[in-house]
Amino acid sequence: MTREQVERLAGGGETEVLEFKTTTGERREATRTLCAMLNHRGGQVLFGVTPDGRMIGQQVSGHTVEEVAQTIKEIDPPVFPSVERVPVNDGKEVLVVTVTQGQVRPYSYKGIAYRRVGNTSPAMSRDEYNQMLLERLHGQQRWENEPVSGWVIRDLDVTEIVRTIEEAVRRGRADDPGTRDPEALLRGFGLIRDGRLLHAAPVLFGRAERLEAELPQCLLRVARFRGTDRTEFLDNRQFHGNVFDLLARAERFLRDTLPVAGRVLPGLFERVDAPLYPPLALREALANALCHRDYSIGGGSVAVALYDDRLEVTSSGMLHFGLTAAALFAPHESLPWNPLVARVLYRRGIIESWGRGTLKMAELTTQAGLPRPEIEDAGGCVTVRFRPSRYVAPQRIARALTARQQSVLQLLSGAPDGLALRRIVVALPERAPEWELKTDLALLKQLGLVETTGHGRGACWFLAGKPSA
Repeated sequence: MTREQVERLAGGGETEVLEFKTTTGERREATRTLCAMLNHRGGQVLFGVTPDGRMIGQQVSGHTVEEVAQTIKEIDPPVFPSVERVPVNDGKEVLVVTVTQGQVRPYSYKGIAYRRVGNTSPAMSRDEYNQMLLERLHGQQRWENEPVSGWVIRDLDVTEIVRTIEEAVRRGRADDPGTRDPEALLRGFGLIRDGRLLHAAPVLFGRAERLEAELPQCLLRVARFRGTDRTEFLDNRQFHGNVFDLLARAERFLRDTLPVAGRVLPGLFERVDAPLYPPLALREALANALCHRDYSIGGGSVAVALYDDRLEVTSSGMLHFGLTAAALFAPHESLPWNPLVARVLYRRGIIESWGRGTLKMAELTTQAGLPRPEIEDAGGCVTVRFRPSRYVAPQRIARALTARQQSVLQLLSGAPDGLALRRIVVALPERAPEWELKTDLALLKQLGLVETTGHGRGACWFLAGKPSA
């Protein structure tokens, strides 16, 4: 590194990947910072730069470098950072210590693990430490690849096992093994070790009655709420089953429950009906939830909640391996928490293997004219939230409206600039006399659901709160 490069770094101020120390006398504090950077995205510590970014340098000898190196050796597991001496002024140097993101996190210094938050390095909580340790051991030790006690092949849905290999062969995602023997197929899927089924086997293929008794976390909860909170249920059900059962039940619930939104095609007196949210985007969210959730949580589940103003798919667990909600909507590597489950779902054609699920959801919602889904990682759960771009009549009102009045609201939801009465007449799915529609519109206006501009035959109707441009 050159003096000019150090000047540029110092001029930019401290960040989560850069910290300044005036002298190597602060090497212990610097080592805590390096430990935190190892547990984060890596970074650099510059000795000989003041906290406000002035490059003053210090006298550096071989002994100085050795003192810094000896202090860094107290980080566990051992690390080998890059140490550079950069000449500055009057025989003084800046010492640049660089670490990359650690490969065997969590790291600790003097028995304490640290994390990087902005330009600070607080101690890591026990939960954070344990989570990072789980990620470190994930390749060898995880819930899905541990033997499951008491389960044998007759406890699994053999038809689903055979269907999976046949679909994988059809899609070109597996070679035909030349057998349909369930034990051989399960071995090919990596779901048997030393003659014993692994946890991933019942998650994928278990029969519902046994899952409910012994693996109750293989659970789907679905609910339709009246309004925008959880005060009142319109529908509330629970299902136990394997991944394929639960995916099918969730999709069936959405088909039966999801509102249909209507809109008028520009320039045409024609109404087009479509589900409020694109079904393929919802399927991606459901598949991701079932694939990547934390099955080790005994009380866990996947939940689908439909409100008047949004739809949420929530799964037990959290984002791992440094992934954030924002990063999921940019190209990213596929790092499944349950690789065995993910591999079978990929072969079945339910998910892709390139980290494209969230990107596909964003593309599908954008094509449908909806906002990009929101992803929230909090409280031990990951939630994918879909919001409509068009108006949906509140449930507290919709139950008191006629089907035609609800159709009028849905029609106006797709016409932000409003519609004249004659256009409403021809666009409704069932024709009605103008005088009846005038009565309907007057009632909707009285309820505060629609408004109008203009007079007589030039009047234009639109949803309340969405005036014509």
